[in-house]
Amino acid sequence: MQSSVEVNRPLQLKAQKVSRFKLTSAGRKAALGYLFLSPFLILFIVFTVIPVVQSVYLSFTYYNMLQPAKWIGLSNYSVLFLEDDIFIKSLKNTFIFAVIAGPLSYCLSFLLAWVINTLRAKMIFSLAFYVPSITSGIALSIVWLYIFSGDRYGLLNNWMLSWGMISEPILWTTDPDTIMPVIIIVSLWMSMGTGFLVFLAGLQNVSPELYEAGSIDGISSRFQELWFITLPLMKPQLLFGAVNSIVAAFGVFDIAVAIAGMPSPNYAGHTIISHLFDYAFIRFELGYASSIAVFLFFLTFGLGRIVMKLLSSKDQ
Repeated sequence: MQSSVEVNRPLQLKAQKVSRFKLTSAGRKAALGYLFLSPFLILFIVFTVIPVVQSVYLSFTYYNMLQPAKWIGLSNYSVLFLEDDIFIKSLKNTFIFAVIAGPLSYCLSFLLAWVINTLRAKMIFSLAFYVPSITSGIALSIVWLYIFSGDRYGLLNNWMLSWGMISEPILWTTDPDTIMPVIIIVSLWMSMGTGFLVFLAGLQNVSPELYEAGSIDGISSRFQELWFITLPLMKPQLLFGAVNSIVAAFGVFDIAVAIAGMPSPNYAGHTIISHLFDYAFIRFELGYASSIAVFLFFLTFGLGRIVMKLLSSKDQ
């Protein structure tokens, strides 16, 4: 008689063939997935990962594009934090802008999306608020420069003079005390962009049945619906909007230059990106500019991680 091992051997071989076929099928699916993902991966590595790594390396060198990069260690960072007063000024201006404009832009984007979502003509209002964000900052700055013109023919000055609120025109874009408020106002007007659309899409994905269930459980006002139902269900959109606001707030440049010039009076509108642009494309000190870029990268990355810890849920 055949032993039980010899009898079960064909079954074992068949099971091995099936498992090999399953592994091969899973491998093919994974390879197909990586094949479709490869265009993005190639572009991401070439245009994001490699430049970041190269920038980190150049931040430890002296490089002016005419001579080979020369390793100088931490000298760029030492000068940046201990000797560069203009950088400290730009850091202060950027933090003031980020602390004021960042949260305001974030809250206004959500509140406007929440209000517009309840209107019948939501598409028209969404377009009206979204268009400024895709319009050129230089083009919009021309309109705002007319509003904040420093002579008596400027729209705001003319209105305030006619109402007797001021006795002489205010130099909105040349006075160091008023440059940053003007930049913040213009930036807020242009901030209803991607975050606004993401909030609007997230609000439309909340099921109306949840609000009906909430009314049965005792929720009686729109603000209670917002706090107990809408906000918990929109954590992914809120997280995306927060990270997007941080990056936009610390990356302000075009509007500041268009309004206050480069450099601005008394460096009142000078930001970190303005300082980076100055050293990279005007002075061509790319090693020093890379140290500014690396500092800004780790600053925004760290703040983004903090926001992700605060807004991400445990099941995400």
